[in-house]
Amino acid sequence: MEAENNHVRGTSLAAKISAALRRELTEGVFRPGDRLPSESALTKEYSVSRTVVREAIAILRADGLVEARKGAGIFALETQQDKNQPFKDLATQRISSVIELLELRTVFEVESAGLAASRRSAAQIEAILEAHHRVGECLQSGAPTRDADFELHLAIAEATQNRRFPEFLQLIRSGIIPRGELQGSAPGSRPKDYNLHLQEEHGQIVDAIIEGNAEAARERMRAHLRGSLERYKVLLRSRTMAIEEN
Repeated sequence: MEAENNHVRGTSLAAKISAALRRELTEGVFRPGDRLPSESALTKEYSVSRTVVREAIAILRADGLVEARKGAGIFALETQQDKNQPFKDLATQRISSVIELLELRTVFEVESAGLAASRRSAAQIEAILEAHHRVGECLQSGAPTRDADFELHLAIAEATQNRRFPEFLQLIRSGIIPRGELQGSAPGSRPKDYNLHLQEEHGQIVDAIIEGNAEAARERMRAHLRGSLERYKVLLRSRTMAIEEN
């Protein structure tokens, strides 16, 4: 009876450890290809025997979450859910991926600006103005504009009165890379006055939304995103030429 109780206790501990590791795998603590802590580390972390740890890992292996590599350890696998998740394979370090995303954003955010101009509330106008002001503060202080820039676009999306617009923008947020990545790249890929140009473009969009001019808001958002798209295309062409020359 005592041996049976020990077995049940061990199984329970293994299930608890596998559940904790499963959470870390699904939440992205361990990404596909990452090495999990060693058996020794896990035994110390959870104060259990190696047998319990091995059983916990076996549960994860059976579910296709990890794999054992001889002499190397246990590694996280890409789950089916990961493979099917939209934008999961977006590689922000690849200019081609950024261009793909900007083309999509142009279609989506042009209409977002138009709807915002038609439907915005007084409180949402204030939120848009505050976000625009924060971008300006970042530019003046030399701070990164990525988060403030995103918050402006998000405030516009929220002003559509259609909750799917901000939801979608949040979904693709990880693919909106900092404009600073253009700095120091190919000649002509980033104008010297780009930041001032950025704030001017934003200001024109904001003005159209405040005025309730849907068509102007669409055109100004289209021009804003098209300008970014063209800059990335120039950068992609220059990098391709550099690779070919080498």
